[in-house]
Amino acid sequence: MTEAVPRIALNIMHFARMLRRAGLPVGPADMLAAQQAMGLIDIGSRIQVHTCLRTTLIHRHEHAEMFDTAFQLFWRDPEAGKFAAAMGMMEGQKERPPERAPPGSRRLAEAMAQPPKRAEKQEDREEIDAVLTMSDRERLQTMDFEAMSADDIASAKQEIRKLHLPLDLLRTRRRRADSSGPYADLRATIARARRTGGEILELSRTRRISRPPPLVVLCDISGSMSRYAQILLHFLHSVANDRDRVQIFLFGTRLSNITRQLKHRDPEVAFQMVAGIVPDWSGGTRIGEALAIFNRHWSRRVLGQGAVVLLVTDGLDRDGAHGLAENMERLHRSCRRLIWLNPLLRWDGFEPKSQGIRAMLPHVDEFRPVHNLASLRALVEALSRPISVGAMDKWRIAA
Repeated sequence: MTEAVPRIALNIMHFARMLRRAGLPVGPADMLAAQQAMGLIDIGSRIQVHTCLRTTLIHRHEHAEMFDTAFQLFWRDPEAGKFAAAMGMMEGQKERPPERAPPGSRRLAEAMAQPPKRAEKQEDREEIDAVLTMSDRERLQTMDFEAMSADDIASAKQEIRKLHLPLDLLRTRRRRADSSGPYADLRATIARARRTGGEILELSRTRRISRPPPLVVLCDISGSMSRYAQILLHFLHSVANDRDRVQIFLFGTRLSNITRQLKHRDPEVAFQMVAGIVPDWSGGTRIGEALAIFNRHWSRRVLGQGAVVLLVTDGLDRDGAHGLAENMERLHRSCRRLIWLNPLLRWDGFEPKSQGIRAMLPHVDEFRPVHNLASLRALVEALSRPISVGAMDKWRIAA
């Protein structure tokens, strides 16, 4: 029994490190609390051990599913694998429905396979002359999303999660009390005067409340946009969890509202929920029909109070721009600012020749590329500045 206690403490430490590598915020204080709590329960009971570690190591409801999967993987019986293999050979003729891997299983597998980092010896280090060379981070900023490898995409997703999307503040009609505000509040002044026998000693003042406008994103997930949409979903997930009044829609051959799904804190769980409700990923594109459905069913709900709309598409419409100009005009009149993000602008010799692009260009305020991290950073900087007048003149003339 004396040897079991240090071994359990060591296993708890390795389990907490695996959770931390998988993305769960587990700190040293949580690890110590788990070790102390394990001394108060029956360690022979799997249910008590699971409840004890779950209570002390996680503090958010959205991390519970990831913890349960990690617990099953880490605290498994070493003989269970042999028994399961034998049972599989006996029942090999039976057909079973395919099971979907739980959310976060890939991260947990990588966390379990990742060896612990060891301190490098000073004599083993090599000095590399990096003069006149480009760092991996700088190279990643200008690399096209479509040309990225799996490792590059993973690094790009980490950089995207650090981006925050500020919007220029708008003054609303609401006011709040402010002693140095520019407006006098007569009603509040009279109410304060009643406390002093009707004598007005000081004027009550107010100031208008400023807040960011609503943000609405319409993202194309057709075959030509699927690679960009997969990476941009990480950017939209961070935006949806960083600010309020955000509405996100995906469209291909139909329109899907994924705002509620992207509100989940864990990105893998959110993307799995999105995959369950979006049936037309990497299919055709019907931009005009999707915008018509949005204008008919969603415009009045989400485009109030000076909303900003981000339209992410390459403009290649399957229906040949049927009804596209009319729906774009209505969308433009319903919002305060309409920004079109098009990955085709990565080409220097881009010209608006397709029918869809020519029908959409006259009805947008800004036309920007979205094909690498640098373009996303430029978008973030542009949205924090006022609207630039005349930025679309050359494109409207070309269209």
